[in-house]
Amino acid sequence: MSPSPTRRRGKKAETPAVPARPFVAHHLAPPHEVLSEEDSRAVLAQLGTPAERLPKILASDPGLQTDPKYVPMRDSGEMLVGRLVRIRRPSLTAGEAVAYRLIVESIGGD
Repeated sequence: MSPSPTRRRGKKAETPAVPARPFVAHHLAPPHEVLSEEDSRAVLAQLGTPAERLPKILASDPGLQTDPKYVPMRDSGEMLVGRLVRIRRPSLTAGEAVAYRLIVESIGGD
């Protein structure tokens, strides 16, 4: 019969806390710009479409952090859901392609 492994009981060594890494945008991520409520209404009027018809983006999407105003707005508790995000991408034919997304809390029925 082989001996059973011995288990050491005692205090575990405490691991030092790892500092949070600052967010660094990837060079391929296009810049996102969270629009103010007034600008959101103006863009919707210009597009002539209701906000629900626009593509959605989660409020937790990391791409939103490319906007330097996003983190202070989120941390201050400012309401971001329902606002628009302007995404500017370089385009060979148009020079710059602009897309809009509607910020939502979560996608789905839950």
